[in-house]
Amino acid sequence: MKTTMKETKVRKQRADLAQTALDELYWNEKTRMYDIQTPCENGACNEIFHYWWMAHAVDVLVDGLRRTGDQRYAQRLEALYDGLLHRNGGAWPNELYDDMEWMALAWLRAYQATGKPRYKAASQLLWQDIQTGWNEHMGGGIAWQKTQLDYKNTPANAPAVILAARLYQAFGHPEDWAWAQRIYEWQAANLVDPTTGLVWDGMNRTGDGTIDKDWRFTYCQGVFIGASVEMYRVSGDTAYLAAALRTFRVVVQEFTSSETGLLPEEGDGDAGLFKGILIRYLVQLAQAAPDHPEVAEYVALQAERAWSRQATNSQQPRFGTDWSRRPAPEATVSLSSYLSGVMLLEAAAALEPEAEEAAAGRTPDAAPQQETP
Repeated sequence: MKTTMKETKVRKQRADLAQTALDELYWNEKTRMYDIQTPCENGACNEIFHYWWMAHAVDVLVDGLRRTGDQRYAQRLEALYDGLLHRNGGAWPNELYDDMEWMALAWLRAYQATGKPRYKAASQLLWQDIQTGWNEHMGGGIAWQKTQLDYKNTPANAPAVILAARLYQAFGHPEDWAWAQRIYEWQAANLVDPTTGLVWDGMNRTGDGTIDKDWRFTYCQGVFIGASVEMYRVSGDTAYLAAALRTFRVVVQEFTSSETGLLPEEGDGDAGLFKGILIRYLVQLAQAAPDHPEVAEYVALQAERAWSRQATNSQQPRFGTDWSRRPAPEATVSLSSYLSGVMLLEAAAALEPEAEEAAAGRTPDAAPQQETP
């Protein structure tokens, strides 16, 4: 994918605009967190604490910090850390294993971007709690939540692989790599269609061992792609890369509109994050597989077409659940869907030539040199 200097500048400007709008439309100085929607007069929308949405807000701030080096992102991370810890009762764990995985991944990236020891400590504390979710119901796997230990799903297992593999890359503890292998093997054997590479959502949700094969989400495809890429990065085994590319082809063939070329609308609330998560890990795949330029081209196309639907150069961007249209001026826009839009524009900026060259030696999400265990 060849990109001109003008295109490079434009993509970075778009990411800047999206980040600025996130700050102006959603940041709540009183709570030191983001409002869960806009408009949200006097913070009245924030009765429910969306823990895992805030984890992705941390990730988006890290994206901006890595791309620009602007310390405003680092300052916002500091404030958000304090706000989240206070809102969660002074401790990081919660009842949902997948939510904790997202928070651990986000603070690990924040630590790698800033060197702040408390971010590392949060990630490692969460990781210790996450490991308690593994049990032998359904032959292994990490449970979705602490009150339903026999329900296993992709959202609780594929991100755990990413986390374990990245912790190993960062700090060199062999037990983390062993966890990554163990969880990945269970995920691949139980929740990936062996014929097509489609990633299923979960199994035994209703207690009868059934696999939810009709629950088809971009989210599940994305986290399995991300898990496969991390396994490849550590091991060098191209079978993992092949698995990621096979699932990417499922995304192209089964999740992409033949009319718009865009990923589907999957609903509001939690589902608003799904496309952004997929895009984040497609960037990782593009950087790990430079011989497959179609992955980077796909990400760039999503960003270009979604931006074109904004029909604005001066207005703040507004990303709803449907990337093919700009939400109406009077519409409420959830933080979840807006974060997906920011992830999309940051993804396009991350695929610029200079970023790709840097990725040859160290990707944006790769760890600094290992610490002595």
